[in-house]
Amino acid sequence: MKIKTIGMAALLLAGANTAQAESFEVSDIRVEGLQRVSAASVFNAFPVSAPERVDDHELASAARELFATGLFDDIHLAREGDVLIIQVEERPTISRLNIEGNKQIQDEDLRNGLSQAGLVEGQVLQLSTLEEIQRELAGLYQSQGRYNATIDAEVEQVGAGQVQVNINIDEGDVTKIREINIVGNEAFDDETLRDVFELEDRPGWFFGWFTNDSYSREALSGDLERLRSFYMDRGYVNFDIDSTQVSVAPDKSRIFITINVNEGERYRLGDIRFAGDLRIPEGEARDLLQVHSGDIFSRSDVIATSEALRSRLGAEGFAFANVDGIPEVRNDGETVDLTFQVEPGRRAYVRRIEFVGNTTTQDEVLRREMIQMEGAPASTESISQSRQRLERLGFFKQVEVQTEPVPEANDQLDVTYKVEEQPSGSISASLGFSQSAGVIYGASLSQNNFLGTGNRVNIGAQKSDTYTNVNLGFTDPYWTLDGISRGYNLYYRKTDYEDSDISTYSTDALGAGINFGYPINELTRLNFGATVEDLTVNTYRDTPSEIQRYVEDQGDHAQALKLTASWTRNNLNRGIMPTAGNYQRLSLETTAPGSDAEYYKARAQARHFFPMNEEETWSLKFRGEVGYADTLGGDDPYPFYENYLAGGLGSVRGFTTNTLGTATTARNSGDDKTLGGNVLVEGSAELIFPMPFVEDKRSVQPSVFIDAGNTFLTECYPVLDGDNSKCSSGVDLGELRYSAGVGVSWLTPVGPLTFSVAEPLNDKSGDDTQFFQFSLGQTF
Repeated sequence: MKIKTIGMAALLLAGANTAQAESFEVSDIRVEGLQRVSAASVFNAFPVSAPERVDDHELASAARELFATGLFDDIHLAREGDVLIIQVEERPTISRLNIEGNKQIQDEDLRNGLSQAGLVEGQVLQLSTLEEIQRELAGLYQSQGRYNATIDAEVEQVGAGQVQVNINIDEGDVTKIREINIVGNEAFDDETLRDVFELEDRPGWFFGWFTNDSYSREALSGDLERLRSFYMDRGYVNFDIDSTQVSVAPDKSRIFITINVNEGERYRLGDIRFAGDLRIPEGEARDLLQVHSGDIFSRSDVIATSEALRSRLGAEGFAFANVDGIPEVRNDGETVDLTFQVEPGRRAYVRRIEFVGNTTTQDEVLRREMIQMEGAPASTESISQSRQRLERLGFFKQVEVQTEPVPEANDQLDVTYKVEEQPSGSISASLGFSQSAGVIYGASLSQNNFLGTGNRVNIGAQKSDTYTNVNLGFTDPYWTLDGISRGYNLYYRKTDYEDSDISTYSTDALGAGINFGYPINELTRLNFGATVEDLTVNTYRDTPSEIQRYVEDQGDHAQALKLTASWTRNNLNRGIMPTAGNYQRLSLETTAPGSDAEYYKARAQARHFFPMNEEETWSLKFRGEVGYADTLGGDDPYPFYENYLAGGLGSVRGFTTNTLGTATTARNSGDDKTLGGNVLVEGSAELIFPMPFVEDKRSVQPSVFIDAGNTFLTECYPVLDGDNSKCSSGVDLGELRYSAGVGVSWLTPVGPLTFSVAEPLNDKSGDDTQFFQFSLGQTF
């Protein structure tokens, strides 16, 4: 059998001289030498098939196409009669890929990048790909400022047709910026412009350790944009950066940056016009302007105005509106006219609203908080307010909203709210400790989101050194579809202050009530309630004379029908640990005529948060609270057990809980203790900041604070006998107590932990102070 071999050299020569090409008709094609590559892959890449007449030139071209697949190290063509034989030598496959020396780029990220480039275990090794990857990796490290990084790739034979690729990386050090030169600036000096940059050049061998002088391409790009914004916010409309040169020292340890700028002229604003389809009254649009004729041109103000107009159009349902501020320089060379080109697009409608992440909370609970409805025009304002309503529930640690256009429907979009649930109460036996109440133990269920229904349920029994509490409560916040709430409560409370820092007495109270809530608008509610209570006062040998006298005159038993009304406005950014927004509450409690004790209690509370950064992790918090209570006519004294109390966590930290107020004349005791007062004045100022080194900023909230407050008696209580000259009546703001300190609130998996370290600033003789206060394990 005679075999004629057509070598690659002959094929290449045949490609150069087609006149001498010998042709024959191929009756069959046979492939030899395959081990891992399939014959089908060869036939698909080889453009000759049987039966077909070919010459040497055509065979050479076909062999080159097969070689271009990168699957073979060598290819030979041979003839056995009219049978064409393709003899191949396969390239080795990568059995293992080792990467060593990388720290700045993770292994997984490197392997993903190598895989996309074709360098992956189990695939054929192509040396060209390996060389290209070396260049790409070197460029990647250079973009990070590591100009002396080296990448070595080695191929190691590990078996027949298999190799191991070892990529050894020496990342080197980040090249330092030695000097930043700005050329062409006249309006601002070099020092002023360098202050705009985040990158810094090394000022010296010592202070250079404290500067951001490590070069990276991304950081330089960001600084160039900051420089452009600096000029364009100061009227330089035509400012341009002509060129940027980055020079590396021969030893690759230093970088010199030169920036050539063209400042142009400074412009003031001339006429401000609107073009396109405004869709809202022009007067309303002009009220949204943050730029005015005669002002120095500012690009940031132009962008802010465009965003305000876009948001306003979004509230009208034009969710895809486009607003561009286009400056036009006048011929006078000093003024630039500004035209806001408005393209509202088609009014968009919400096709679908979906919720993601609510593993416990039912969809219905979230959906009933929606202001934006499915099928209604898409309003950016309504979508945003719906997100805020979800956050105010207190069920979620974080709520994010995404809007996506519906494919092939340019007037529809889908809205997705992504929520991250957090504990909204406690369901367990409880064991805790509070400095004001001692050891707290019992079984309780306190859930603001009971079984994910959004209903509030309180069932439990708790006991501590100073109180026993058995309670049952239920509130449906959506008793009606309009958001009217209805709740019930039944309770038994025994409070014993014999061993506490408050005047010695105890009370036993049994009560039941009902309440209703009515929404006025998205932020405001009215609440009304009625409670029937039966209360007994118990005295002891060392009970103060004031209490003894009250019990002697009024009796130790009191029945009352309590009527309550409150107005609440809640504009906080979230229900637990807020950092932005405000909250106000006015409440009134009064007993119905015929009750054993006829009185009323009025209270006003307010909180206001002023965020200090865009992420709202830094915030100033101001809290104020005042209360006043008195009898409803007659000469009977106000019931002491309904007095306001102050001091401790949530009040004036640094002072023992409930100890602030006018001292009593204690009987058979040398200690003066307080009954509180019918007037309450409290306030605080706090700086909230993010906890360092904690990833979940929303679960931990530290702060530094100043507290102030006290309780007052407008009229002293009569005593059994003797002189009550120690009692001072009236409101004297000079008697307010102040404290300062640091506090932390932490939402732990087992319950809330709150503690503070506070120092009283003006404590007086007889005040009961506590430097460290905390509470753990109580319901919230």
